[in-house]
Amino acid sequence: MSTYTQIYYHIVFSTKNRQPSLTKECRPKLFKYIWGIVNNKKCRLIRINGVEDHLHILISLHPSIALADLLRNVKAFSSKWIKQNKIFPCFTNWQDGYAAFTLSFDEVNSVIEYIINQEQHHYRKSFLDEYKTLLIQAGIQFDPKYLL
Repeated sequence: MSTYTQIYYHIVFSTKNRQPSLTKECRPKLFKYIWGIVNNKKCRLIRINGVEDHLHILISLHPSIALADLLRNVKAFSSKWIKQNKIFPCFTNWQDGYAAFTLSFDEVNSVIEYIINQEQHHYRKSFLDEYKTLLIQAGIQFDPKYLL
């Protein structure tokens, strides 16, 4: 018998203190590097995008990989790579923590569209407002002091 899984996560994390350091022209290089990290962990990166101060990643998680381990690797390795290559001169680090939301198969396409349209979305809504909305929609209780 074979093993079949379908484990989708919409992941959001920001730069330290939400410093707007991820310049538009270099983000594709970062996205490609993160894709490599995710791929090497036997997971599938479905979509990645972001703006100056945060990223959204949609992945299919391999059942042998713990989400916390994957994100620890993504953040640590990408942070080191950014600093070694001086790709974003104002980048200091990623913020501690992240948000990860599980998805059903039926939700994947709408989340892909949401991630693709991040720049347009953030003309209308700040990251903090977006983050609160995502947490509330997912039914996650949070302490506002940890959102700063």
